[in-house]
Amino acid sequence: MIAGPSRRHLGATKLLYLFEDFALDSDRREFRRGNELLSVEPQVFDLLQFLIRNRDRVVSKDDLVTSVWQGRIVSDATLRSRLNAARSALHDNGEEQRLIRTILRKGIRFVGTVREEDGTQATVAMEQPKPGLDLPDRPSIAVLPFVNMSGDPEQDYFADGMVEDIITGLSRIKWLFVIARNSSFAYKGRAVDVKQVGRDLGVRYVLEGSVRKAANRFRITGQLIDVECGRHLCAERYDRDLTDVFSLQDEITISVVAAIEPNVRPPGRDRTRQAQAARQR
Repeated sequence: MIAGPSRRHLGATKLLYLFEDFALDSDRREFRRGNELLSVEPQVFDLLQFLIRNRDRVVSKDDLVTSVWQGRIVSDATLRSRLNAARSALHDNGEEQRLIRTILRKGIRFVGTVREEDGTQATVAMEQPKPGLDLPDRPSIAVLPFVNMSGDPEQDYFADGMVEDIITGLSRIKWLFVIARNSSFAYKGRAVDVKQVGRDLGVRYVLEGSVRKAANRFRITGQLIDVECGRHLCAERYDRDLTDVFSLQDEITISVVAAIEPNVRPPGRDRTRQAQAARQR
């Protein structure tokens, strides 16, 4: 049995782990620096939480695999990737090892000074309704992180890259207001209410989707939602063979952008274009 601070159970109380200017909320699965909500992958959050809970000892690779990956086979490269991502979220690195320290041939240990608090009061304060942002004076959209449905953690990178490319493609449409990637990715790994997302980010439309991989084929789905009424404006599905990943991302990005544009085009824009074309004849 693990001794020390890791004995505390989260069933009755909501624990908030505070260190430096960071706060990790185990119940809400949120990670903050000051008032800023930081975007971290679910496995990175789990890794951080496990290290912090067991900060009184050195944890081995087997400990991490058992807790974070539920005993599945995990490559050293995957483990290093998640560990580097955790350090990056803490503004730490493998050389400084200010908070996450590697103990040679033994394992990993969180060495920061942590204060535990009952997160109930903090949760109540955070749940107070916030006034929504006003909509901009042009069509606005947020592209939420796509859900990885394949069960393969490595596909998170493909899904995230797909969303980043779609955001970049939509940003080229001058009359469209597109929420930045960092704001959208604050919702990664969370069950969200698209209407609340619209209020939080001040957008009229939300694009959400999923990625699923089976053998050498990908299936990508996307749904465009009008958050004011909750209506699905369009839904698309793309089934592709995996040959060149980047070409596949580019192809699907172009298709998604082409499908979205007619649904969010400002009223009267087609008539304006037709009038301009008529004058040029």
